[in-house]
Amino acid sequence: MVFTSLAYHMDIEWLEEAYRRTKKNGAAGIDGVTAKEYEANLPENLKGLLERAKSGRYKAPPVKRAYIPKGDGKGELRPIGIPTLEDKVLQRAVCMLMEPIYEQDFKNSSFGFRPGRSQHQALSVIRNEIMGMNGGWILDVDIRKYFDTIEHGQIQAMLRQRVNDGVITRLIGKWLNAGIQEKGQLSYPESGSPQG
Repeated sequence: MVFTSLAYHMDIEWLEEAYRRTKKNGAAGIDGVTAKEYEANLPENLKGLLERAKSGRYKAPPVKRAYIPKGDGKGELRPIGIPTLEDKVLQRAVCMLMEPIYEQDFKNSSFGFRPGRSQHQALSVIRNEIMGMNGGWILDVDIRKYFDTIEHGQIQAMLRQRVNDGVITRLIGKWLNAGIQEKGQLSYPESGSPQG
């Protein structure tokens, strides 16, 4: 099934919930606006954001590049992109619209970045499966720089298989092409999606 009218469900209450779920999410983006500052004029800010998003006038600002430790013990750093608070709120709102659509497509054995699922649950399933087979193998695989190399066209083609709402697909396209600001320099990669 392809969904064509998702943005219809995005109203002020939807954005308020997206803001509530987002406001504690870390660092400020390139505009420096914090949740506390944004909240001082929240009703007007969300009203303006909603109008710009639905009318097509929303301009996704570049993400701010930062680096965090990979946690692999090798001292390697992972590049992340920090969106502005307004971008975070709008991205959360779109995610809230799309999550129920894609959740039904995922396999029950998939745990990564899914609501109500944890690493502990994944480990429990693995343990139970291996015990049921009287042993087995576990293979740890990591696709190097996957998020840095995924083609924008592939993301958009996969999106259109389930979502054909112009507002939503336009927003996602804007985020993919928003660019990255690092050390005062702007770049516009033709592939990849910033993690953050």
